[in-house]
Amino acid sequence: MDFFISICLGVGLAAAAGFRIFLPLLALSIAAYFDVLNLNESWIWLGSLQTLILLGVATLLELFAYYIPWFDNILDTVAVPLAGIAVTILFFVTLGDFEPWVSWSLAIIGGGGTAGFIAGSTAAVRAVSSTSTLGMANPLFATFENFVSILLSILAIFIPVFAGILVVYLIYKCLKWFSNRKSKVNI
Repeated sequence: MDFFISICLGVGLAAAAGFRIFLPLLALSIAAYFDVLNLNESWIWLGSLQTLILLGVATLLELFAYYIPWFDNILDTVAVPLAGIAVTILFFVTLGDFEPWVSWSLAIIGGGGTAGFIAGSTAAVRAVSSTSTLGMANPLFATFENFVSILLSILAIFIPVFAGILVVYLIYKCLKWFSNRKSKVNI
């Protein structure tokens, strides 16, 4: 059961990082700092005050940067690949003490794949928004993405199974939306 909960925690944080990279790292750091989650000894530094402050500043900068219409598209070119890398590590940290090959395999596939899909999807939506509204709707998308990232981070830490189910539902809805868009284009 711990393994399943760890996977749900990792998937929830991975999806949150697909929306905002630093926010789930900050949430994990806060949870570790206040002993809500126990990290293994090699990752204990993630719960230190210095890391908490650094991630807090990085999170605030990232959250506000997405409100600048032209800058948000530039961030997406960096954020999509960076989300996959950051989340692979984040997912690995949340798995606990399992065989390294199992942990890294799940981290790459489950964490990197989830974050990459979410980050790529949001980048595509933002690109469409930028061209169709000249970037005027981008702050609305940024607010929505910030909210979803915060919600998923909190759910992943406190109710990981629900977060995992919610992520599967979000991915299903995204795939369905993309499928509907593709079929409308082909008509």
